[in-house]
Amino acid sequence: MNELMRKLLFLPEQASTMAPRIDHLHYFVIITTMIVSFLIGAAAIGFYVKYRWKGRIGAKGEPVYTTVLGELLIIGVPAFFFLLWFMIGYRDFVRLQSPPADSMDVYVMGKQWMWKFAYPDGPNGVNVLRVPANRPVRLLMTSRDVIHSFFVPSFRIKQDVLPGRYTQTWFEATKPGRYPVYCTEMCGTGHSTMRAEVVVMAPEEFDKWFAQQREQTRPRQKDGTKTLVEDRDPHATMILEGQKLAESAGCFKCHSVDGSSHIGPTWLDMYMRKETLENGQIQLADEAYITESMMDPKAKQVHGYQLVMPSYRGRLEGPESAAIVEYIKSLRSGSPEPARDKGPQFDIKSGETVQPGTGSMEVRTGGMQ
Repeated sequence: MNELMRKLLFLPEQASTMAPRIDHLHYFVIITTMIVSFLIGAAAIGFYVKYRWKGRIGAKGEPVYTTVLGELLIIGVPAFFFLLWFMIGYRDFVRLQSPPADSMDVYVMGKQWMWKFAYPDGPNGVNVLRVPANRPVRLLMTSRDVIHSFFVPSFRIKQDVLPGRYTQTWFEATKPGRYPVYCTEMCGTGHSTMRAEVVVMAPEEFDKWFAQQREQTRPRQKDGTKTLVEDRDPHATMILEGQKLAESAGCFKCHSVDGSSHIGPTWLDMYMRKETLENGQIQLADEAYITESMMDPKAKQVHGYQLVMPSYRGRLEGPESAAIVEYIKSLRSGSPEPARDKGPQFDIKSGETVQPGTGSMEVRTGGMQ
């Protein structure tokens, strides 16, 4: 039945865990809409035949009314289905906005007219994203110029990508293969050419490919030998990268990480905290707000603090601001602050590896520009 409906509606193949759920909602909406429309049409024809004009209003000259039960059916049945569609759709929306804790993170940057991808501790790519099958992948997305929209039809995911903002979505591919990516937001003369593809690989093949790419991008010492880089969890690596970027950007001059008062609000427990703004409004400190505060501090000033923070628009790339946000999210009461990494550091902006204590860039890997 699923395949029959998919072909009747000309839908692409279902290649992610969310695709069947989205399609089933689609089928439900289409089928119930057709049934209710048929019933309304049949009722209209029945009323036309039974109560057609015969030169009189009613059998005794009185107006003819439908029963209360009839009115309830005519109004209540469509309203019930509309509420049911909303309930099912909202549940799936929340699921799409809640990536699993063990998701693999990938930075995505939209730019006229291409897509750039970067792994927290691995290779980068332009217009080609490689992921393993049967593993959740979280996309941390931003735009360098105008609004774009990341759409993978076979995965049934679509997410707007905004300049100066930080959005996310996730998917879990179920079938190895190559799946097209489109921009579905008019972004300029080259909009129709802004295409990419997701290459889904078997888990063991992806692990082998990823290890090879990391080996090729490891820094070399002066004697030509490669520096050993301890294998780390990508999410933890992103938090450490965010900590390093926050330190180099001077964030700790104004923001504390232990809850103590300072020039600016403390970062401890900031994520999802309700902040009171100067205009009296209450603002939830989610990813979008934290990113906006870095790019445009004047937009939403927190009450009780002077506006001394500079704008980091143009000074931080999208992946860099995303890493700082992840670091802020990790600062929770009762959780130890991530240890400062003393090994070679991967610079997201330049795509180069920095040797500690030297400040020198060892290997260029084509990072996001």
